[in-house]
Amino acid sequence: MADHGREGGLDAPTRHPLNQNDPKFWDEKDLNKELERVYDICHGCRRCVSLCNAFPVLFDLVDESETFEVDGVDVADYGKVVDQCYLCDLCYLTKCPYVPPHEWNVDFPHLMLRAKAIKFKKGDTKFRDNIITSTDMIGKVASTPVVNTLVNVGNKTGVVRSALDAALGIHKDARLPEYSSKPARKQNAALIFDPAKSKASESPDQEQKRVTLFTTCYCNYNETTLADSVIKIFKHNNVHVDLAAKEHCCGMPKLELGDLKTVEMLKDKNIPALYETVMAGNDIVAAVPSCVLMFKQELPLLYPDDEKVQTVAKAFHDPFEYLFKLHKQGKFNTDFEKPLGNISYHVACHQRVQGIGPKTKQVLELVEETAVKNIERCSGHDGTYGVKSETLKFANKIARPIVKQIEQQQPDYFGSDCPIAGKHIENNLDSEQKAIHPLDLLCIAYGID
Repeated sequence: MADHGREGGLDAPTRHPLNQNDPKFWDEKDLNKELERVYDICHGCRRCVSLCNAFPVLFDLVDESETFEVDGVDVADYGKVVDQCYLCDLCYLTKCPYVPPHEWNVDFPHLMLRAKAIKFKKGDTKFRDNIITSTDMIGKVASTPVVNTLVNVGNKTGVVRSALDAALGIHKDARLPEYSSKPARKQNAALIFDPAKSKASESPDQEQKRVTLFTTCYCNYNETTLADSVIKIFKHNNVHVDLAAKEHCCGMPKLELGDLKTVEMLKDKNIPALYETVMAGNDIVAAVPSCVLMFKQELPLLYPDDEKVQTVAKAFHDPFEYLFKLHKQGKFNTDFEKPLGNISYHVACHQRVQGIGPKTKQVLELVEETAVKNIERCSGHDGTYGVKSETLKFANKIARPIVKQIEQQQPDYFGSDCPIAGKHIENNLDSEQKAIHPLDLLCIAYGID
């Protein structure tokens, strides 16, 4: 008989539904009891101390208490740990020996999410955090004429940044992304999915694969060239790209805030349009790992009985996951024009959690004279954690091991599947070398302009 009290095990980790509709989920006393239980397990293990700032904060609270145990920590301080967690999921994925099916059933990220949800429901969330997680709204406003120029200039102006720091808590030294005056979906409006055209294009003699590109807030409003790279690469591989009829934020920023009501609202807006394309035979891709993970894992765990959510989840792919599938089928174009040399490649946390393996490395190394060195550490940015006045210093600290490896490797190129992580790493380098997304590297290899 198996010893379920042992540390770790050979069973694959399993994820349980969040159960946010259970009244017990919102019971603060029950939450604090569970926090104490899990904090005590973490205190006895301490294997995650180097991952992020949540665990050092927890262990300092314990070590500075009168009892040197979790029972000596004031319950009012439990939230200090929660505030440092940005749901990267690495503790669950790479370190914790007590994840389900272990009987201790430790899911630290989702426990933090539960605490964030209760905090949000109580109205304890800062105004700033409500604003900066409204990425779709900010993008729509910042991309409009006149406002677009003011935002982009203001983000680089010391006086404006100092005012944002003082008034909102957006660190004056945090580098904020520029906004495009013409979002990617507007640039590629001709690709918006039309069921009639999709059906008419079907040919029994030459079946062309089709994918729906979920552009994401970042690629739609900030780095629109990344959406272009997806379209060009897939076209180069004889895969037609559609855009869903409608698209809104995936909901990950609001999930990390604990705003489950808005997450549900965004789900109700996105899923029908994506489901329509899946029913027409499309797969789905997105160039930001967090957005892919939202549809692949988080929404299915929030809504396990929603058939459309589950169908969309099964159709969702990381771009390199999809390209590697083409390669296995003998349909990936390996006619490259330029080698890429040595690449330092940061593996994004939310891509690792998808459990797809090193697909980016495998695809890029199909290019002759190309070697990819994986760096499996969290960048520490998380979209919002790396811009807040109180957490930028921790975000930079978490990025240092990655920066050190890149500086030691002196690669021809470096980058990350998470474009925001790539920029954050770039901002911490002493050199002037710029991060290049792996999709853009593939364009270089193909000789695609």
